[in-house]
Amino acid sequence: MTPSLTTRMKALYVRESFRPGLIAMFIDPFYIARRGLFESIADLSHHVGGRVLDVGCGQKPYEALFQTTEYVGLELDTVENRQKKKADFFYEGRVFPFENASFDTVILNQVLEHVFNPDEFLGEINRVLKQGGGLLLTTPFMWDEHEQPHDFARYSSFGLRHLLETHGFRVVEHRKSVADVRVIFQMINCYIHKSVNLWNPYLKLIAWVLLTSPFNFLGTVIYRMLPPNKDLFLDNVVFARTKTGDSG
Repeated sequence: MTPSLTTRMKALYVRESFRPGLIAMFIDPFYIARRGLFESIADLSHHVGGRVLDVGCGQKPYEALFQTTEYVGLELDTVENRQKKKADFFYEGRVFPFENASFDTVILNQVLEHVFNPDEFLGEINRVLKQGGGLLLTTPFMWDEHEQPHDFARYSSFGLRHLLETHGFRVVEHRKSVADVRVIFQMINCYIHKSVNLWNPYLKLIAWVLLTSPFNFLGTVIYRMLPPNKDLFLDNVVFARTKTGDSG
C-alpha cells in the first residue's frame, strides 16, 4: 500500500529534524540546534562501534551514522513510550535490564538533563559498559525548559567533565555545539515556538514556518561573519571512555 501524503510529510519532517538539510532551514524552528548536534555527532561517530546501547533512544535518529554489530534501544516503561518509541527494551528508571559489561558503547543523546538521579544513572551506564567502553553523550547548556516537569539540569563544560570523571569516565573529546552568534537566533526561535498559540495545528505550523525560518537563515549567514564564542553555546557533545580502558 502506498503511504498517504500525510504519512510521507511526517516522515520527511522527522528525517529533516535530525539530519537537517536545506528543507529543515525553512520548516524546523530548531534547525540551528539540530544541525549543530548532527554535525558534532557525525564528527565523533568513528568512536562508536560494536554492541551499542542507546539510552532514551526515541526513534533512534542517529543509528545510521554508526558502524555497529548490534544497536539496542532502551526507554522508560510507559504506555506512551511503548506506543511511540523505537525501543527494544523498557525499564523502570533505575536498573538497566542488562548484565555487567555487555556493551561496547553507550549513546546518551539529550537525556541527562531529564535524569533526577545522575549519580545512580551514570553508575548504571558504567556497569553495562565493557572495560574501556565508550560513552557518546549530548546534553544542552543553553536551552529553555522542555518536557516539563521532567527537566532537571543544565551542565557547563566544567560541571559535565567533573560529573563524568567522578563516575569513572575519562573525557576523550568534548565539542561545544553552536558556540557562536547562532545561539541568539535559536533562542529567538524557541521563544516564537512557545509563544504562538493558535487553535488550529496547521495554522500554528504555518505560523512557525513563516516566523522562524527567517531567523534560521539569518543565523546561518551572519555567524560566518562574526567570531565564535567558546563560552556561549547550545549543547555539550562528549565522547568519554571508562578510566580503566586504553587511551584511544
